[in-house]
Amino acid sequence: MADGRRAVRYDHAEALSHLAAADAKLGALISRVGPYTLRLQSTHSPFEALLESIIYQQLHGKAAAAILARLLTTFGDMHPSPELLLRVPESQLRGAGLSAAKTAAIRDLAAKTVDGTVPTLARIRRMSDEEVIARLSAVRGIGTWTAEMFLIFRLGRPDVLPVTDFGVRKGFALTFQKLKPHHKLTPDLLATPAQIERRAEKWRPWRSVASWYLWRANDLAKADLLERRAAQKLKLQQK
Repeated sequence: MADGRRAVRYDHAEALSHLAAADAKLGALISRVGPYTLRLQSTHSPFEALLESIIYQQLHGKAAAAILARLLTTFGDMHPSPELLLRVPESQLRGAGLSAAKTAAIRDLAAKTVDGTVPTLARIRRMSDEEVIARLSAVRGIGTWTAEMFLIFRLGRPDVLPVTDFGVRKGFALTFQKLKPHHKLTPDLLATPAQIERRAEKWRPWRSVASWYLWRANDLAKADLLERRAAQKLKLQQK
């Protein structure tokens, strides 16, 4: 593909068939959303992918993209090697817009890539999901959630369930609980990790696919809310 992304290697049809048969409500969501279109970033090394993840954490997408672009510009419009990132002065990294915490995190990522804590792509592909999470979580600024996103979106692992992810928790509540698109969202309306884990047992070994559809449930809710507001506005105009 032109943008460097590729489809996951596992069988979409088998995954969707299993999920729909195992869980009727999830099957209904799958029918509403349509085809599974997750694409993997196929060109980034673990170091490069995790570098970007750290930069994007807790920032608006546009702001993070701008910082990443400035950072890459200082290295000739390409990702630096871990060794080079460790050699450059901190002022170069801070000058791109990185906070002190993010600067420390990406330097730790570089150091742990050099010493082998963060494995090469060839080695990491042979590790279990649990091993990958344990190794990556040793890096400053990388926790379980970031490691899970790496497993899903870089490695294409089919059975990852990020139960602490806000979008997954909200999508679950929209699909299986009483949350409606027009409700004012409060923490008590979100599904708990335990609730998700219990129901998701029947989704194995395709929980990454199920999670992707729960994220899409949020997109459907936004579209439903916009349609509801448009209908209300039209009704008022007709009075």
